[in-house]
Amino acid sequence: MSMITIPRWEAKRTAETRMVEDRLRPHFQQVDAYRYNMASIRLRVIDRRFEEMKRDQRDTMVEQELEKLPPETQGDILMLLTFAPSELAQEPGHFREFMLNSDFEDPSPTML
Repeated sequence: MSMITIPRWEAKRTAETRMVEDRLRPHFQQVDAYRYNMASIRLRVIDRRFEEMKRDQRDTMVEQELEKLPPETQGDILMLLTFAPSELAQEPGHFREFMLNSDFEDPSPTML
């Protein structure tokens, strides 16, 4: 019998974060969201179109879709991470992205 463990962040998904994922998935390669605490949603968007694209351009692409969400949900998205697939590799040139993604994958305990 194999035991499959799910990442800690996946256990924090809610109906609201699934709605966020559903809204963005038709437009991006991979979308993951979870509620970090009662006041904060964390969102990660991965897409090959982000290769060589500046962070503000990536954010603009994602924010165009986020604007279609209910205002309460928009206000709770306090962490937006946008990655090109290559940036998630554990390489010296992408240390910042690796660390941000690691924090998304294994969230630290919240103070709320």
